[in-house]
Amino acid sequence: MRAVTKDTTFDAACALIEAALGGARRAELLEGLTLPRLRDYMRSNSFEERFVRRFDAETRREGFHVLHDWDGKADKVGRDIIPIDVLGYLIDTRGAGPHDPYAVAILLDYYYVHLLSLLAMRIWDEGDADANLDRVAGMLRQLQGPNGGGQLFADDAETLILIATSHFELVERGYEQLLARIRTLSRTHQTNIALGHAASMGSHLRFGFQATYARDTIAMRDDNAADYPWLCFALLTVMQEYARLHDAGVQGPSRDRVVEALLNGLSPDPRAFIGEPPASLSRCERERTEFRAMFRQYRDDLLAEFERLRPDDRIYSPLSFFFNFSHNVLKGTIVDALLRGRAWDLSFNDLLTGLGPKDESKAALARTLMGYARTSPDRIRGRLMPVIVFDPDAGREAFRIAMRKLRE
Repeated sequence: MRAVTKDTTFDAACALIEAALGGARRAELLEGLTLPRLRDYMRSNSFEERFVRRFDAETRREGFHVLHDWDGKADKVGRDIIPIDVLGYLIDTRGAGPHDPYAVAILLDYYYVHLLSLLAMRIWDEGDADANLDRVAGMLRQLQGPNGGGQLFADDAETLILIATSHFELVERGYEQLLARIRTLSRTHQTNIALGHAASMGSHLRFGFQATYARDTIAMRDDNAADYPWLCFALLTVMQEYARLHDAGVQGPSRDRVVEALLNGLSPDPRAFIGEPPASLSRCERERTEFRAMFRQYRDDLLAEFERLRPDDRIYSPLSFFFNFSHNVLKGTIVDALLRGRAWDLSFNDLLTGLGPKDESKAALARTLMGYARTSPDRIRGRLMPVIVFDPDAGREAFRIAMRKLRE
């Protein structure tokens, strides 16, 4: 274990990133930086020595590979960090070519968002975790501000925790401890985490139900013992927020967002939370029981509000979008932005909601990501399958089945 020095504290790491994200510093770094030189920078810059190695090692010991992807073909964690993998793919696809300031700027931001994700996982190391998460949020706003490359990544720092922990882990040993830490955060932070997880885990489990488990709910429950307690936490937290808004008579976007997250989170397996409890929820029966009681209390109003989210061809619906891992969605978005030479005015969070504008852009990006996934399918149950899917017909079917089970 590397010793903790004044240069490797959480505060010092934040100060380094804040300085690096400053307009002048970033502009100086980008000037004349080619793709091969950027790759060298990512592999050997001073951040690596000062805090990244220690933070990455500690996070790995806790069970998470935030910076590195799982190489399914080699059956091991990749050697390079994810931004370097994407940079290498870009060079392999189109060649190093002449200096491309746009590509360099996007890739540098993608590198920094991974460092911020790593920082978001270390907010409990020292000081006040809520204040530390707010500080990471400030850096994320700075990264996605006018001095950046123009690509959006995430709407909030809570989503960075979601993306950081959405990798395939051969041994799923860190999720229970992380969930216990999440419960120490402020109610606002817990609610933001729950909203993102309910929506993203709905898409993740719907993918598993269709592709990995061949529509076998029992197999899905048994194979997701780490996911179901997180989804239970997310659903209960969002349900409590719905009750607060409902009882206060609050209408509008904030309530709509909560209703949509509840529908998305329940859609893969409603009976697990309102029916007989599966074994995968045995450790959180108190939370599940509380959720079921609250759902029954507000059931009629909720079902009426769910109906307004019924998917159709005119409006983008996240129920039509399902995938294996959240970080693959973000990675695919960055790859496409680099290849087409233009950023998407969409964050990962935008793909998890049908509320607000940008319906055509969301559908276009979802179809684009599915196109990439089809060209590089994974072998699942002996068949080659895309790991990102946008299918409005499947979205309508998921809604129909979920509503039938919720009305039982």
